[in-house]
Amino acid sequence: MKKTAKGKQESLTAINRLVSEEIELEKRIAAFYDILCDIFGTERVILKANKLEALGLIRSDKLGERVLGLQKLVMEDPTLDQPPREHEIAGVLANLEMAVADVVAHQALEEKLDRLIAERMQERHEEYFREVRDQILRESAGVENAQTLKKLAVLEVMDQVKLAKSASEILRPSSLEEIVGQQQAVTAIISKLISPYPQHMILYGPPGVGKTTAARLALETVKNKPGTPFDAKAPFIEVDGTTLRWDPRDITNPLLGSVHDPIYQGAKRDLADTGVPEPKMGLVSEAHGGILFIDEIGEMDPLLLNKLLKVLEDKRVHYESSYYDPDDPNVPRYIKKIFEEGIPADFVLIGATTREPAALNPALRSRCAEIYFEPLTPQDIQEIVIKAADKLGAKIDKEVPKIISDYTIEGRKANNILSDAYGLALYQKKPSRRKTALKITKDHVYQVVQMARLSPYTIRKSEEEAEVGRIFGLGVAGFVGSVIEIEAVALAAREKGKGKLRFNDTAGSMAKDSVFNAASVVRKMLGAELEDYDLHINVIGGGNIDGPSAGVAICLALLSVISGQPLRQDVAVTGELSLQGKIKPVGGIVEKIYGAKLAGMKKVLVPKDNEKDVPQDLQGIEVVIVSRIEEALKEALAVRGPQVKKQIS
Repeated sequence: MKKTAKGKQESLTAINRLVSEEIELEKRIAAFYDILCDIFGTERVILKANKLEALGLIRSDKLGERVLGLQKLVMEDPTLDQPPREHEIAGVLANLEMAVADVVAHQALEEKLDRLIAERMQERHEEYFREVRDQILRESAGVENAQTLKKLAVLEVMDQVKLAKSASEILRPSSLEEIVGQQQAVTAIISKLISPYPQHMILYGPPGVGKTTAARLALETVKNKPGTPFDAKAPFIEVDGTTLRWDPRDITNPLLGSVHDPIYQGAKRDLADTGVPEPKMGLVSEAHGGILFIDEIGEMDPLLLNKLLKVLEDKRVHYESSYYDPDDPNVPRYIKKIFEEGIPADFVLIGATTREPAALNPALRSRCAEIYFEPLTPQDIQEIVIKAADKLGAKIDKEVPKIISDYTIEGRKANNILSDAYGLALYQKKPSRRKTALKITKDHVYQVVQMARLSPYTIRKSEEEAEVGRIFGLGVAGFVGSVIEIEAVALAAREKGKGKLRFNDTAGSMAKDSVFNAASVVRKMLGAELEDYDLHINVIGGGNIDGPSAGVAICLALLSVISGQPLRQDVAVTGELSLQGKIKPVGGIVEKIYGAKLAGMKKVLVPKDNEKDVPQDLQGIEVVIVSRIEEALKEALAVRGPQVKKQIS
């Protein structure tokens, strides 16, 4: 009995276990269907089960058939037709779980990729939207933004802050009538511009005499005059020849222009993107229809000057570029026209220089009319100072113009000295309730001169008292003449017939030849044996001279020292001396006469062959024409005593 009861108990336990396992399997199968519905959706699971002939199996009451239905859905295989056995169901479900896990993982990965793709597409969409918006803003409002507008506002505020005009702006001549001492030069410029056939010009002269101002005002004067080719919009383009820098490869050339290649030099973006070179105009094209003024044209690079001369001939500037393709449809028509025809450059060239004509390019000189500006006289400087003081609204002592004229021959420098004295007078002016005009005194000018370490321009002055063996010759440095003080002494030789003739060792060979020529003429005129004297001729200031123009002056000094007759110290002389006593022509007559006037000379002796070079409207000095040494001696002697006449005869 006990054994039977125990067996029943074990059987009941086994049955319960089987029932429990079956229930567990049913729960797993039901959970599987729920998971599939969650993954794919109930409708899709039903449609898929119907397609795979698994719908009936899913609804079956048999556990094995329901598992077979799961197999068909998960494996998507309609050929499966054998339900698993009861002991195989757990293993089949485990395999199906792994397969479903793979599906879920794959689906999760796809969802993640879809999400990333959607995000990236959204970013691209927003970026494209921003580009379109910025383009529309640029087209409607230009390239401005908050930063650029802020910087523009800062610049506009800076423009409102102005200290004052510079003194040079105020004192610069505003009309041709205000240009002092250059009437002939100004007339020459206007006559060459007002013609229907205007000429290129070179303006010679020392600095600070008004070359640039005269050219600019001359253009303003001739605009719209009958016959002139210049209209009211004719430009005046000014450039300094010493600052013109260019690349021999023509990568940069501010004067003639250049081509910006799309790769190396960076043409505009719309041109660079299509590989089109971009030509850039130079100053010669900006001056088209007007004047190109090149200051210090003698300092220009010779090769650049030659290129400029070619432009003067062609009246156009031609460009080349290896990037230019005439058949490229991306090339704008204006660029094609520039490369095929060039850019117009029809202008009048006016060059200014402080160098002598011989130092300039002969090809340039052959194409230009040459105009000479005169050095300013002390009277001119004084007139400039008086006009400048009037523009400044200041009163000046009557000695101020004279003092300033002693320290400079440049109008610009004279204005600078006066401006400095004006500022000094303002600084030293005592406070007062009364509004009175500022006065510039001679003490103010002397203080400015001392602070600037200036020295009088002309040291040698004419004198009323005559001297023996001393005379003034004339020389030229650049466009400014000056007096040369020559002195001689004659001593009895220690041994008769063994005298020596000495001259400055630093003088040039031609100057030394002039001494020997003069000695021969003196011996012939006086009949004296020069070997009985130790003669010493000296050029005060170092004697660093060369040229034959001091021959007459040296001869007069020797005649004076040997005969003992004094020479006038208010007479200057120039000319080459021949062995026959003839006075030959020399150069620089205008400049030498100016130098004599500057030194206060009353008379200047000029060779007869230079008579045509003497200015017609000369004032303030007497010019005497001489052809022989005897005539020069007659004009230079202070006292014409019988002894001299006898010795000369």
